[in-house]
Amino acid sequence: MPRNGSQTRERILATAETLVIENGFAATSLDQVIAASHSSKGAFFHHFDGKQALADALVERYAAGDLAHLERALAAAGRSRTPAGRVTAFLRYFENDADSLMAEQSSCLYASVLVERQLLDSGTGQPIRSAIEEWRRRYGELLRDARPRAAQEEIDDLADHLFATFEGAFLLARSTGDPGHMRRQLRTYRRLVQRWMG
Repeated sequence: MPRNGSQTRERILATAETLVIENGFAATSLDQVIAASHSSKGAFFHHFDGKQALADALVERYAAGDLAHLERALAAAGRSRTPAGRVTAFLRYFENDADSLMAEQSSCLYASVLVERQLLDSGTGQPIRSAIEEWRRRYGELLRDARPRAAQEEIDDLADHLFATFEGAFLLARSTGDPGHMRRQLRTYRRLVQRWMG
């Protein structure tokens, strides 16, 4: 009976994600990934052609998870009756989840990839760009419903600021050793948006 290699592939990706977030992509070797994932070179190269293919798969996997997180927050927001309530529920979803998010990871894979010029030049960053645009569009729709007369540029900037809040909170948490920054920064952002909605 043939063995299902999807578990091995997932184990390699999960291990590589942790190593890249902690050390950066350039500083993470394939030998480290193989050893830490309790895999073999043969198993690794069965699933990935090399380090670039691993990077592409890592980013695609992380972006898909990021968009799934967005969908869960939108579903939670959809239970509110008013446009402003939906925005608040959407933001509270992340605020309430902040501690568990920080328990799972110390930073964001996006930041680790976006500082690596060779990955951007190879097109590895494209799924990140697409995910950011999807967040801007979907969250922007909630903001538009809550304040229909706002300029589109203002809505886009406020939507993008949520991304900046996540990334900045990761940096604060990592530099200070205090994971509570994520929850506090998301709370500050929610209050800013609530004032914006009036």
